[in-house]
Amino acid sequence: MGSGANKKPRSQSEVLETESAVMIAAHAATDKKATDLVVLDLREVASFTEYFLICTGASTRQVQAISNSVEESLLENSKRPLHIEGYSSAEWILLDYGDFIVHVFSQASRRFYDLERLWRDAPRVEVGSDA
Repeated sequence: MGSGANKKPRSQSEVLETESAVMIAAHAATDKKATDLVVLDLREVASFTEYFLICTGASTRQVQAISNSVEESLLENSKRPLHIEGYSSAEWILLDYGDFIVHVFSQASRRFYDLERLWRDAPRVEVGSDA
């Protein structure tokens, strides 16, 4: 088992709350036309978070709009980011929610950092067809 096994056990309701928040974030990103949206389940391969949501925007403005939409949608559900990085440059905006991290990339930065390759051992989570 991966390093995720060292995390404190969580209740079923906490797990469902996190999964629900990730899906809210995914829907908010797609509402702003994010492309190539991927959710990785890191629970068995990382100890610092449970999920990555990774998506791409076509321009600086769109990357920021996706980030804003995710943040606003989660705030409506009483979920606040612990930390936000990269908003002003909008090449890679990271919204850290503790149990999951949202990565909103420009197209060039997404190719360069290639998080899917770095975390290739993490299973992908199916996001509903309307996301």
